[in-house]
Amino acid sequence: MSKKLISLMSAIVLSTLSASAYAVDGGAIYKNPAKGGCSACHGAEGKKPIMNTYPKLAGQNEGYILQQLKDIKSGKRNNGMTAAMKGIMHMVNDEEMAALAKYLSEVK
Repeated sequence: MSKKLISLMSAIVLSTLSASAYAVDGGAIYKNPAKGGCSACHGAEGKKPIMNTYPKLAGQNEGYILQQLKDIKSGKRNNGMTAAMKGIMHMVNDEEMAALAKYLSEVK
């Protein structure tokens, strides 16, 4: 193998490892207005929503949160206050929804 090819392969492996080393930060997404600004309605840590009809998210089961996010985004869940969420769910992808669910489940 040529040195160029080995160098290129090493760069690809290192960039792949680097990308996986930096997992998506659910806490940062939760607070980011460009990703929907979850904290604006659900409170700084998901503990104190701005309205009684909005759910407290902190400490909920990770799988449950993720499924609700997916269902709201797909339209499968279309009740209660989901209309408010439907308009912003396009801002997050599956990986980010998983990170949000993990973050919120760990907030005590």
